Amino acid sequence: MIQSDQIVGKSTSDFAVGSLQLSGRAFLAPMAGVTDLGMRRAAERLGAALTVTEMLDADFYLDRDPAAALRAEGTGIAHHVVQIAGCRPETMAESARRAEAAGAAMIDINMGCPAKRVTGGFAGSALMRDLDLAAGLIRAVVRAVKVPVSVKMRLGWDADSLNAPELARRAEAEGVAMLTVHGRSRCQFYQGDADWTAIRQVKQATALPVVANGDCKSLEDADDMLRLSGADAVMIGRAAVGRPWFVGEVARHLAGLPQSAPLDAATRCAVALEHYRTLLELMGAAQGLRHARKHLAAYAAYVQSPDSAGLRRRLVVSENSAEVESLLVSLFESEERAVAA
Repeated sequence: MIQSDQIVGKSTSDFAVGSLQLSGRAFLAPMAGVTDLGMRRAAERLGAALTVTEMLDADFYLDRDPAAALRAEGTGIAHHVVQIAGCRPETMAESARRAEAAGAAMIDINMGCPAKRVTGGFAGSALMRDLDLAAGLIRAVVRAVKVPVSVKMRLGWDADSLNAPELARRAEAEGVAMLTVHGRSRCQFYQGDADWTAIRQVKQATALPVVANGDCKSLEDADDMLRLSGADAVMIGRAAVGRPWFVGEVARHLAGLPQSAPLDAATRCAVALEHYRTLLELMGAAQGLRHARKHLAAYAAYVQSPDSAGLRRRLVVSENSAEVESLLVSLFESEERAVAA
């Protein structure tokens, strides 16, 4: 296992969420089908101050659905944050209690997911169309647990109803400890650019810590996000896929710490291998291999080698878990050879 102090420095940029003390201001966003335990472990070990599980459907979680249980797994995570979604206060409250009992250090309420299968059940960002219901859900969850509760939202449902500031005020009144705002409306999905400036209205509406989310792809983006939004921290999603160390790089940058040299191929290979092995252990060889392909393809995309294309193709179609590991090692070794040449 890679030790964090081999790769990252000690952040001095402390950040408090209720009683939870964090060591930085860059977080890994929850992403359905992506932020599995392996990715969260890697991101945290490499400097992310906070990571969040994939979204859990509160009903499925209470029914002990095996897939929901896998998403909720937090073994080895220092600050285990469980994100839940639903539209019934009693179900959300009970799922929050269960997550807390299982070791969650914080509960995050999803009010930002734009997927039709979620909004069709009046959960996720659909809650921004009914702030009374949203406030009732928040109230139920806050009262159900002792750990801090956060809310992740969008700017609003569409361009004509950008009501994130009002939801922020109501969430604060109900006892929420932190807000995360994705700089798009629900109807934008992931199209266009995230509007970091619009997040400033949320920051001005509340005394709570506010986290800006959406389109942070570089250290310069992180600076601009905080400057334009007035937010206290940044949350990084798609840009961390295939490079979970990027969140830690942003955390160090925002803390004013010197950047270490880019991770070499051998270190990135070790991160990818540990992530892959975690998925096999957690899900079993067959399911773990299938689930890992998106991550393996993303890790491979950052390998710089003129002869890597064939290895990449074989890596993401192999049905043999041992062969996948061998191909992954060969892929990163091809970069080492290219650098040495």
